[in-house]
Amino acid sequence: MKKVHIVCLVTNDLNYDQRMIRICGTLAASEFNVTLVGRKLMDSKPLLQFAFRQKRLSCWFNKGKLFYLEYNIRLFFLLLFSKWDIVNAVDLDTILAATAANVIRRKKLVYDAHEYFTEVPELEGRPLTKSIWEWIAKTCIPKANACYTVGQSLQQIFQKRYKTTFGLVRNVPVYKPLDKIPKKEKKILLYQGALNKGRGIGTAILAMKQLPNMELWLAGEGDLSNELRRLSTKHKLYQQVKFLGRLSPDELAKVTAQAWLGLNLLEAQSLNYYYSLANKFFDYMQAGVPSVNMDFPEYKALTATYKTGILLEKLDSPTLVKAVAALVENPNQYQTLVETSIAAKERLHWANEKSSLLKIYTGVLER
Repeated sequence: MKKVHIVCLVTNDLNYDQRMIRICGTLAASEFNVTLVGRKLMDSKPLLQFAFRQKRLSCWFNKGKLFYLEYNIRLFFLLLFSKWDIVNAVDLDTILAATAANVIRRKKLVYDAHEYFTEVPELEGRPLTKSIWEWIAKTCIPKANACYTVGQSLQQIFQKRYKTTFGLVRNVPVYKPLDKIPKKEKKILLYQGALNKGRGIGTAILAMKQLPNMELWLAGEGDLSNELRRLSTKHKLYQQVKFLGRLSPDELAKVTAQAWLGLNLLEAQSLNYYYSLANKFFDYMQAGVPSVNMDFPEYKALTATYKTGILLEKLDSPTLVKAVAALVENPNQYQTLVETSIAAKERLHWANEKSSLLKIYTGVLER
């Protein structure tokens, strides 16, 4: 019997997308043929080997409207002249090409919303650009055969906004047993993820001035990479703030295990961040590392249930310093958070989540 071929489309470098590595690996293990298509950047490293095929597209433009236009044109022609049965558009920046090709080829389209794309900070103050993305969303999403997203808040918003059913596939990591908690030689605050606007990274850097016995490790790169490095240098924090660059999932797991506290700081002005449920929230938990998160709906609900970290009511350096200092002064509370994180990791992991993903794709085939 011929295997069903799924093509998954993203705009990023494939080596660092933990969610898509999990998703594509799970689909491939479930007797689907899977190809993950992404972008080749100037500094892209050789592709890591997985149980699914991978393809990178090179572009003349690497940011802005021209990039999105060029990339979708390239995706469209790739889909037009290749064999596939289901195309998985990941976020709005790939759905236009996927929808156009699917209309012509008469196959199946699945939409995976990693974020509230029309409400990202990068679109603030850009009404024309935002209206274009809104038009793409309202035109393309209802045409999908199935949709899913990362958290209940976004699930409810999208279903109401686009009059379409959305499934739920959370960003939980692959389970990794902890034989023992590594001894923390240093008190390391870890941020993992893109160094982009609205993620509280500058706030964390400035907080280090009041936390002289700690280090801040930043695992990732992004639009603010150079600006944040200059901020660190300006305040003479280069001994405390370590820029680790982009790390593979395996490298990131090793770094996370060394952390004393994970950071998941976000600005409330962005509805994308306000309703988010990020990979890092679960990655810290999986490593037995307590985390600091914002008092936003998804993090508030999960923290109330599993008690794996603390919540900040507002994002500024004094508030962060106060929260971190309180944990230093109360080692019993900190140890309790470590233990509850370890207990939560036994439940919130990919083996318990992947059935939701497989149900969506088998359902598409049955329609």
